[in-house]
Amino acid sequence: MRGTALGTAGLVAFAAAWETVTRTGLVDARFLPPFSRTAAALGHELGDGAFWSALGDTLTGWALGLAIATAAGIAAGFLIAVVPYLRRATASTIEFLRPIPSVALIPLVVLLYGARITSVLVLVVYASFWQVLVQVLYGAQDVDPVADETARAYGLGPWARLRHVLWPSALPYVMTGVRLAAAVALILAITAELVIGAPGLGNLIAVAQDSQAVPDMYALILVTGLLGVVVNVGARAVERHALAWHQSVRGEVLL
Repeated sequence: MRGTALGTAGLVAFAAAWETVTRTGLVDARFLPPFSRTAAALGHELGDGAFWSALGDTLTGWALGLAIATAAGIAAGFLIAVVPYLRRATASTIEFLRPIPSVALIPLVVLLYGARITSVLVLVVYASFWQVLVQVLYGAQDVDPVADETARAYGLGPWARLRHVLWPSALPYVMTGVRLAAAVALILAITAELVIGAPGLGNLIAVAQDSQAVPDMYALILVTGLLGVVVNVGARAVERHALAWHQSVRGEVLL
């Protein structure tokens, strides 16, 4: 409750500072309209069906991309982790592909798929996949060797060890990867819409900028920020639920 109150107070202070710097002329209102005007523009956007359609497109691209990246990252990560040959064979490839920024692929995906949701999905999946995969690999390395040897001594096969030893040990890392991937997926979805012109909030921001509708542009930017907060809070809630047995989450509850 105290954290929520402090967070709300911070947002109120930010809005007040925004209003002050524009009303006093410290910043030209043509480039940064007062918060009150931006809030009014946001209210107008909320009453527009096109806004909700764009929001749905953004959330669809984000959710589908995140789901595909999570499933692929977990499957590939555990497969590489349990097969030593694959780990050695793919190490250099992963280190080569992982640093490539997804925005660098925009010309390629536009050429292949055009300004469609498919292009957004490709960029979202590519960026989010590495977040999950790397965390799964780190989690697999963190398995207690004593626990693994004990499982082998009791005759547990590869799948049983994966389920009862490797998965519980790697789950905190997996959830961290999913939380990071959720934020990255939202960023890439909006960026792709903004640059490519695919349907979504990013496209609406670009249209508002081109038409000089500055308050509407800032209102839509505020919506993307609020979406980021919601995504992070939701990911943290899922993480706490999935790791309710883990001492890190139990420690948060006790505090």
